[in-house]
Amino acid sequence: QSWSRGMSYCLHSESHLDTGPIYVRENGKLHVVNPGAGGVQNVTPKTRPFSLFSRSFSVELCMNREDDRARRQRTDHFIFTYTKEGNLRYSAKSLFSLVLGYISDNVDHIDSLIGFPEQIAEKLFSAAEARQKFTEPVTGLRALQKFTEAYGSLVLCSLCLRNRYLVISEKLEEIKSFRELTCLDLSYCKLGDEHELLEHLTKEALSSVKRLLLKDNSLSDAGLRRMTAPVRVLKKGLENLLVLDLSCNPKITDVGIGYLLSFKKLNCLDISGTGLKDVNAVIKRLQMQIGLVHSKVPLKEFDHSNCKTEGWAEQTVLQWEQAVMDAMKPQENLRSRAAALRFYGKTHRIEEVVKCTLVEAETKASGNLQFYKEKVQNCHLPSTKEVAGSHELKNNKKRALAEQERERTSKQKHLCLTVEDWDLLNTY
Repeated sequence: QSWSRGMSYCLHSESHLDTGPIYVRENGKLHVVNPGAGGVQNVTPKTRPFSLFSRSFSVELCMNREDDRARRQRTDHFIFTYTKEGNLRYSAKSLFSLVLGYISDNVDHIDSLIGFPEQIAEKLFSAAEARQKFTEPVTGLRALQKFTEAYGSLVLCSLCLRNRYLVISEKLEEIKSFRELTCLDLSYCKLGDEHELLEHLTKEALSSVKRLLLKDNSLSDAGLRRMTAPVRVLKKGLENLLVLDLSCNPKITDVGIGYLLSFKKLNCLDISGTGLKDVNAVIKRLQMQIGLVHSKVPLKEFDHSNCKTEGWAEQTVLQWEQAVMDAMKPQENLRSRAAALRFYGKTHRIEEVVKCTLVEAETKASGNLQFYKEKVQNCHLPSTKEVAGSHELKNNKKRALAEQERERTSKQKHLCLTVEDWDLLNTY
């Protein structure tokens, strides 16, 4: 009681305002302190409402204004919608979506995703892609490598970079991180023989490529020699290649076609617009060595419509392309200004570089050099004569294949391991 009296006296002396009754619990009982009388009474608390603060007291809720990111994260915790009556309604997000957003914001700090469920990984990739995390210079590459190492072809199984040389130059390391691609279109990119991406094609990460389109890439015999060296000597690299397009490369000659004979699984080949000297000899050689027959009509495998960008990273590639287009917008303004200066005679007109249209016109005039395998094209059209004499045909084919294999092995002993091939192998 003495303690409660002292407390009530202090409260009464420090504050001249009426703070109302004050309750103190002592020994399991509730006591009310009467500031006016200065005593303690054992009474039950009244239910009448009272104000804890005076009327002049005010409270202001302040957030950390320096950190706008924290404020943004708080608003992201809710979903705002409208009812039929037009009223604003909000609901809290699930814990899964909140955690997914937090991880996608820090996706570059993930150590590994190997063994992580594919269904959740796809949602995580989409969330990071929506935040454009893969377009960042350093952190985007690190995050993309974590996904490609764990999921391979699910991230991207087919990649179309037709006429996208600027995207290749800007995002070369990101493109090299893709694994287990089955289709790759690099047409009209003018890569040349020494490009780093062509060297990457021979690596084990792209041994799954089955369709490779290299139309109009300024390739020569030296580029084909480098690209086929692992297959010819080490039996690695593009050993599973089925469709190959090398059209509109005038520097490829009969020597370069000889390097393609190592692709034993090749079903379709296009060498239109190349610098062949003896076309008939090349046609016979392709038919005898790997069983490719010259097609009189254009093949649908080379219409460049079957190869599209497919996979989780489809929107990521579009974001890269959009970023390159945005970077080129100032150049378009400069181009219009330069056109105006040329019109007034202040600058000299410079002729533009001729593209592959002339080469395509020459190939149409001379004919398409597209090849296919008869077994692949005519497997669904059996005839009665072939069924009747199937045993004889099988025996003849076995003999012809045995003779071709003998010729091939005897030639490989002298042609495969040359000095140039050994120099190439030392570079890998």
